[in-house]
Amino acid sequence: MDFAIPDHLAEFRETVRRFTESELIPHEDYVEEHDGLPEEVERRIRERAVAIGLNAMGMPEEVGGAGLDVLGQVLVTEELFRALGGVAEAVPSAPGVLLACDEEQRERFLVPCVRGDLQWCFALTEPDTGSDAAGIRTRAELADGTWTINGRKRFISHGDSADFAIVFALTHPDREQDRITAFLVEKGTPGFSVGQLHKTMGHRGYRQAELVFDDCAVPEGNVLGEPGRGFAIARGGLSSGRIMTAARCLGPMARLIDDGLEWAKQRVQFGRPIADYQAIQFMLADCATDLHAARLMTYNAAWAADRGEAPKTVHAKASAAKLFASEALGRVADRVLQIFGGTGYMNETYVERAYRNARIERIWEGTSEIQRIIIARGLLKRGMFS
Repeated sequence: MDFAIPDHLAEFRETVRRFTESELIPHEDYVEEHDGLPEEVERRIRERAVAIGLNAMGMPEEVGGAGLDVLGQVLVTEELFRALGGVAEAVPSAPGVLLACDEEQRERFLVPCVRGDLQWCFALTEPDTGSDAAGIRTRAELADGTWTINGRKRFISHGDSADFAIVFALTHPDREQDRITAFLVEKGTPGFSVGQLHKTMGHRGYRQAELVFDDCAVPEGNVLGEPGRGFAIARGGLSSGRIMTAARCLGPMARLIDDGLEWAKQRVQFGRPIADYQAIQFMLADCATDLHAARLMTYNAAWAADRGEAPKTVHAKASAAKLFASEALGRVADRVLQIFGGTGYMNETYVERAYRNARIERIWEGTSEIQRIIIARGLLKRGMFS
């Protein structure tokens, strides 16, 4: 296996690092205080991201995307998420599920997302359904060419500001399979409203909302893919989503280690920099080891996806990378906060913010427990996935 990063990706990674440092990180204090960015700042970030090719980086070039392979997307994501998520999420994106759009839908939804003109949200999770996504209760019924949706979604990222939602609803309850349909529901559609805005532990500026559907009428032309095949669309993005979640953990780990090193060198106790003490050195060494292992696992999962390895193998590697990287980030944040001592507990420090933000990574895109189930089942059926 060649562990070298291709030159063009290494160069682009440096471009993204400069973009993150100049366009994203300077706005972190504002986001922490106001739980969002000013509209003009968001617009400028979108424009500058598009200018360097960051918009919809995984989308094919024929629809206006950057056409990056999975490894390229991982490298870019790692750099972007050195900034706090509430700022990094201002970079426009388009989800892979939109590739299921028909020609008319591509012009209305996909292409504007790729350009950064529209914001989307992914509405799957419900009050009583999290990890068991197949058990959703939101329903849609077809009559006279119109689907009527009733139900609630919650913990929907960008749900309050999205221009449209990708909504999953039960449409064929009598079937054993192919029971769920995906819909493209635009803001302003009668019967579609935003409910509660959830106050979260971390990720200021990356708001979570409840979406309410009360006799929401959606035309047949807004079905994404085929009726009844919505869960297949949602499940198709699980591996890439978990790889990208792992990548989002790498950037914070790297920045935490940088901050921990700098603090340990300058902080003097008992007449010596605390970096001289073995207790601090061991914590830094453990942090570096966690980051190195998480990087290798994440890069390998991305490489496997790019090589076209068997989907079940990629799925297992993605689960392992997500599991390890998300839990490693928690360990690194905890150690670095300990290195900072009382200063690390103050809200104005990056380590305090990263410590709060890290906790959700073990929950979304499949909990750590779900990942362990996936890995264990694969081991029992097929053996090790390397």
